[in-house]
Amino acid sequence: MTVVGISRLHYPVTTLGPGQRIGIWFQGCSIRCHGCISADTWSDRRGKTSLESLLEAIDPWITEADGFTISGGEPFDQPEALHGLLTRLRLRSSADILVFSGHPFEAIEDHVDRSSGLIDALISDPFELHAPQTLALRGSDNQRLHLLTDLGRRRFSAYDRPAELSDRSFDLMVDEVGAVWLAGIPGRGDFRKLAALMEEQGHGVVTTEDLRSTAIHIGKQ
Repeated sequence: MTVVGISRLHYPVTTLGPGQRIGIWFQGCSIRCHGCISADTWSDRRGKTSLESLLEAIDPWITEADGFTISGGEPFDQPEALHGLLTRLRLRSSADILVFSGHPFEAIEDHVDRSSGLIDALISDPFELHAPQTLALRGSDNQRLHLLTDLGRRRFSAYDRPAELSDRSFDLMVDEVGAVWLAGIPGRGDFRKLAALMEEQGHGVVTTEDLRSTAIHIGKQ
């Protein structure tokens, strides 16, 4: 049985690639970029499940999905689980697979080569809080978009461009305990603006942004 750390799953995700996508967020990250908006996914001590249970959870969505987006956390920190997931997704669906990684491409190239034909598009390199942010599907301009298959080139070449206003939209998710999650690529300061707006309306907000940055952290009122 292959064990995998998973933070959350969601369908449909419309802000992390073309069409309606199954979003799979890995749990656990060794990179821990300064200013990361998903610091809750850093710990590798929770979210453990089996690959079989993961596939069972997303199975009702697979025939409807236009693609899969795998993020985290850091998927390549669990290379065996990631490879197993990619292999099984490819057997079940002809939809495209996009993977986000904070590792430089050169550091994970062997793993990418091992998964040749399984990853259609890859966004690599760590998020840099103080770098420009002008490109589609990327949190900072140092990150690179790799089109690895013919399907990836057909589906993702349109994202090799400057970001547009529509790229700053979010999918909203609510989990079983009432926590609200936003899926997408936020602009600089978007979460601080949201927290301030919610506070003005009398709500308390706790963000999952890395608190080493200048993020606002508002306790429940």
